[in-house]
Amino acid sequence: MSRLAIPARDAAPAASQPLLDAVEKQLGVVPNLYRLVASSTPALQGLLGFGGALAKTLDVKTRERIAIAVAQANGCDYCLSAHTYLGLNLAKIDAAEIALNRQGGSSDPKANAAVHFARLVVDTRGKVSDMDLAAVKTAGFSDAQIIEIVSVAVENVLTNFLNNVAETEIDFPVVRAADAI
Repeated sequence: MSRLAIPARDAAPAASQPLLDAVEKQLGVVPNLYRLVASSTPALQGLLGFGGALAKTLDVKTRERIAIAVAQANGCDYCLSAHTYLGLNLAKIDAAEIALNRQGGSSDPKANAAVHFARLVVDTRGKVSDMDLAAVKTAGFSDAQIIEIVSVAVENVLTNFLNNVAETEIDFPVVRAADAI
């Protein structure tokens, strides 16, 4: 059971309802994360606005790979479950690749640079080395794309922390960060 209230879909604040409608239109359901955050309309607006903007940046496979790596790093079972499901079903990433993503890597060299860098950003709280930055640039990422990699990582840190604090009930096929990779 969640440690913070997750309102029923129709019990969320009135100002959050149109935002939840947009989530449902996009995903076909309203996952518990969004119902949790709906308790604070400004937080939901911020999360959806940030996520919507970032959905226009890096490709979906790279964003999902980063989300999986960050969820694993932060021990967030909710996000690891959600992004494993989205990785498999939306981004069409195979299980072997997801296992690499959980370790902070990828079988694709360019994606590996992005995922590894995102994981370093999380692990070092942004205090990456000059070599780390040079490696992601050498892989072909522009300064703008590096900002986007950091932004996707930070967006996922936010949802990881929210779900870790709340112990949000997982409404996806369950994947546990503590399970062997």
